[in-house]
Amino acid sequence: MDVSLIVSNILNPPVLFFFLGMTAVFVKSDLEIPAPIPKLFSLYLLFAIGFKGGVELIKSGITQEVVLTLAAAMFMACLVPIYTFFILKVKLDTYDAGAIAATYGSISAVTFITASAFLTELGIAFDGYMVAALALMESPAIIVGLILVNLFTVNEKRDFSWPEVLQEAFLNSSVFLLVGSLLIGFLTGEHGWKVLEPFTQGLFYGVLTFFLLDMGLVAARRIKDLQKTGVFLVLFAILIPIVNAGIGLVIAKFISLPQGNSLLFAVLCASASYIAVPAAMRLTVPEANPSLYVSTALAVTFPFNIIVGIPLYLYGINLFWR
Repeated sequence: MDVSLIVSNILNPPVLFFFLGMTAVFVKSDLEIPAPIPKLFSLYLLFAIGFKGGVELIKSGITQEVVLTLAAAMFMACLVPIYTFFILKVKLDTYDAGAIAATYGSISAVTFITASAFLTELGIAFDGYMVAALALMESPAIIVGLILVNLFTVNEKRDFSWPEVLQEAFLNSSVFLLVGSLLIGFLTGEHGWKVLEPFTQGLFYGVLTFFLLDMGLVAARRIKDLQKTGVFLVLFAILIPIVNAGIGLVIAKFISLPQGNSLLFAVLCASASYIAVPAAMRLTVPEANPSLYVSTALAVTFPFNIIVGIPLYLYGINLFWR
């Protein structure tokens, strides 16, 4: 593997600030981001990436490539929780296996945004319609994970409301804002982009950098939870993203995606949700242990992807596409 790709990624300011956040926790600094600010930054990033994606989507149009990519995204969002569930069942009970499987079937928007910044830094083009794939992949894994839990919990009846589940899956704040921004960008097009460009483009990297500083703080605090997971889940949280990215790259090659889109698709397949799915699992599968599915996604998979995974997947693309 080309080490320069990893170095280039690590020396990206947002990633360095992620390390700074982790370091602050390790050296016991009192650095802290007030609670409402990370939420605001998260909403801003979803709005900005969604709006830009909508503008780019109207430029490219609904082509065969777009349709195939979105279909592949939905396929992976359903496939990943199914096979990971049975891997996890080897060591975990049905509730924890279902919650973690749903977490890894869904996506991390911040990992996607970091990968987009990495591609921009390298001057590699990618299409805005990949944001539509991001939006489509967040919710199906929640439904599949819940179905698996109910299928394999045969000795007791579980009470929950399907309308509440569907609302949490498809109308949670991140999905709603992302899809809404995508549609508004699509409807307003180039005119809308010119109006909002100073806000959506000029502030973007500064907000991403500050948000990753906070993510470094949160991830470092979650590391202690890994003591409860054991070696099995730590290895799972590193190896499964690589496997998922590999499957994603094979699909991307098969449908002839260009280099930049292929990396974003691989990153979507490899990432794990630490916001939307945990919120849904707390509501629908309260028997599952949150310290397992949150700490694996946030303290292991997220740092692995933004530090090593993104350049590793690009290296794989360079080999496949050569």
